[in-house]
Amino acid sequence: MNSLITNSLRPKKSLGQNFLRDENISRKIVSAINPQLSEVVLEIGPGEGALTKYLAPLVRKLIVVDIDRRVIARIQDAYPSGEVEARHEDFLNTDLDEIARQCNQPIRIVGNIPYNITSPILFHVLDNRSNVIDMTVMLQREVAGRIIAVSGTKTYGILSVFCQFYADVKKLFDVAPGAFYPRPNVSSSVVRFTMLAKPRYAVDDEQFFRTMVRTIFGKRRKTLRNSLKYFVDEKGMKLPRELGSAKGQRRPEVLSISELVELSNTLIREARHGA
Repeated sequence: MNSLITNSLRPKKSLGQNFLRDENISRKIVSAINPQLSEVVLEIGPGEGALTKYLAPLVRKLIVVDIDRRVIARIQDAYPSGEVEARHEDFLNTDLDEIARQCNQPIRIVGNIPYNITSPILFHVLDNRSNVIDMTVMLQREVAGRIIAVSGTKTYGILSVFCQFYADVKKLFDVAPGAFYPRPNVSSSVVRFTMLAKPRYAVDDEQFFRTMVRTIFGKRRKTLRNSLKYFVDEKGMKLPRELGSAKGQRRPEVLSISELVELSNTLIREARHGA
């Protein structure tokens, strides 16, 4: 195993860096991933290499992506023979399909991701999931709670709907603040996303569904009828008759993902019929 860490890095607050320094947690995460010698793994934000040094010997290819040039330089120095491919770039610009094509196989993703850009990272992977097997990431415990939340709870929302629409999600374990430097003010959780071959429910228009969900949850304090009215008016549609009843008085967060898909499909089909 490459020692990699011979001296520490000064974390950059601007990059939301909190470096994992608990070896037991590093080993626990790698054990949960259970990497195989035939696999390609992409690590987001390797930082000081807490996971990198354990992953590198266990997989066919390890690719690390970091926006911090210091991180990339250290990994290149630690693996001068190119055992680890280090990419100095913003992960949000990383072409996951291209990597999978170059490696001639789908990839697995792992990382201790910055709390300040968690949602963009998750959506980047979900939007480009066709060549991703799974993703195991450490994120803020509160965000993990929102990801796995079910309808009818206060934490259920846009993140819950989209993550569970595209993947099987499971919280594996929590991590205390003391495992990091600098010590964050919040606890963390490790969450696994296993990508689905196709969305969990058949939706007539995926983009329409996503826009509808964002719109109604953006006005979650309003009733479903009122929050949806803004959306259908903008689209030149009419509200389904059923929303004129007690169903329309419900809040968006009480609708399950399947009910949201059904509502989206109803709007699309009524619009097509009316046309």
